[in-house]
Amino acid sequence: MTPDEERGHLQRQRRRLTATETDFEVVRQRAVLVGVATGNLDVEEAEDSLAELALLTDTAGADPVEAIVQRRDAPDPATYLGRGKVEEVARLCEAVDADVVVFDDELTPAQQRNLEKELKVDVVDRAALILDIFAQHASSRAGMIQVELALHRYRLPRLRGRGIAMSRQEGGIGAKRGPGETKLEVDRRRIQRRIQKLERELGQLEGTRATQRKARRRAALPLVALVGYTNAGKSTLLNRLTDAGVLVEHQLFTTLDPKVKRLRLAAGDEVLLADTVGFVKKLPHQLVEAFRSTLEEVAGADLLLHVVDGSTTDVERHIRAVRTVLTEIGADAIRQVFVVNKIDVAPPGIVSEVAREHEDAHVVGISARTGEGVDKLLEAVARDLHSLFTTVELLIPYDRGDAVASAHREGEVLAEEHGDDGVHLRARLPEPTAARLAEFVVEASAS
Repeated sequence: MTPDEERGHLQRQRRRLTATETDFEVVRQRAVLVGVATGNLDVEEAEDSLAELALLTDTAGADPVEAIVQRRDAPDPATYLGRGKVEEVARLCEAVDADVVVFDDELTPAQQRNLEKELKVDVVDRAALILDIFAQHASSRAGMIQVELALHRYRLPRLRGRGIAMSRQEGGIGAKRGPGETKLEVDRRRIQRRIQKLERELGQLEGTRATQRKARRRAALPLVALVGYTNAGKSTLLNRLTDAGVLVEHQLFTTLDPKVKRLRLAAGDEVLLADTVGFVKKLPHQLVEAFRSTLEEVAGADLLLHVVDGSTTDVERHIRAVRTVLTEIGADAIRQVFVVNKIDVAPPGIVSEVAREHEDAHVVGISARTGEGVDKLLEAVARDLHSLFTTVELLIPYDRGDAVASAHREGEVLAEEHGDDGVHLRARLPEPTAARLAEFVVEASAS
């Protein structure tokens, strides 16, 4: 390590360990944010993305002090930025005494190593930052397992040994013995074993969740899932509708574990309302994979309440980001009600603007904080749920017990009578189930 590198290293260590004499408050790291506008992305959009990255950085526990955007046709394969821009960032880091540089896109392992060598500070990307926030907020056993699994999957390709100097032991025979097993190989195998163990534990927990989902289905209550961009107000809305008592903070990703509560609609019908983890632009695929079992609450829902922060500057960008994740988990075909939240502080006309963009869906403006518009939301939920179900009269032969079981499992059986010619059922069924049992239908009516 050169004298300059050693001096910079000691300065960063002192800052991390410094505490005030009165309340021992540790000084937060100072971060420089970097983004690249490529392809169809213009500089203004890249700057908006960096504004969100600043919120993520603050939530993770560091202070954004500077931000830089570069326009390029494509990121540099070696350093993400061009050579001149890397040198500019290095000078900026020295000028503002930065501890870390945060990049708005996921870096390859080689890019990260090269940048740390050039910038002489820690380098993290957007994926690592989000993973760190999830790790801070995980509290349940399932949440902690999912986050640790995502972290290991992110870190595994970023392991790198340092040749013979990293060797744990020597191997071979004679004077020219081989390097044996390197620390890289040992670490990789250790992480792979840990990943396998976590996957087994997650599978066991998923078995419990699957049982709970089956029990809810047997109760014949429709499932309505709250989805939306992080910090859009989903947990506040859940508390408003159900008195769930879910923690609400003005931070990103405060909800990691799904909360399911009963909700009574205006007409007296009951539904199950599930709060879920917030989505974000460029959500790391490692998290989507690790949280797939949690997100199955969304994929198995009858209706989605897509909560949108009406006060944000780019509502449609948030909606597109959420729809990207919904497509990834196979939930993009589920009917949605767009809930434009925070209308008490949103610009005028935002509800109409969303309605114009999404004419095929109900759009309702509310304030989860004050309760404004919540009654209209409940009416919209009731209307959409009723349109998803059909009340049918079925006559099912005794040798088709599977069809009877399907009606009980997937719908609500209102009446059942056993006659000479089979089982007579009056059932309220989802449209796909009604279509599958159409051969047994005696009479059908909208419900």
